[in-house]
Amino acid sequence: MSAFVDTSVLVRYLTGDPPEMLAAAKRIVDETQRLYLTGVVVAETAYVLTSFYEIPRTAVVDSLVTLLRKKNIGTYGLEQDLAIRSLLMCRSSKRISFADASVWAATRSAGADAVYTFDERFPTEGIELRRA
Repeated sequence: MSAFVDTSVLVRYLTGDPPEMLAAAKRIVDETQRLYLTGVVVAETAYVLTSFYEIPRTAVVDSLVTLLRKKNIGTYGLEQDLAIRSLLMCRSSKRISFADASVWAATRSAGADAVYTFDERFPTEGIELRRA
């Protein structure tokens, strides 16, 4: 069986909050044969964990990287190694947002070489930023 997973399941899995949902979240994440995450879900999960739960960015990134390295976890719409690299860009830098890092990973995964943005903090590794 394969399925996609939503942010709400990942947040419960990674925080155990609320406790009564943890067992179900663990069953989904640990027992689903193939589970897919989108870039939106990864970025949204990181945002919820750092903003609502106030978990430090380093801990959030480490937890999400560990999750992405699980054998049954795959990414959809972006290469898994690029998803991990995008998270690592955010680990020690508040300069790069999780959403921008996800767009960077999708850009690289698609083989595109540029992103149109007005954001001066957008990650530039391997892509060109275009303003107009």
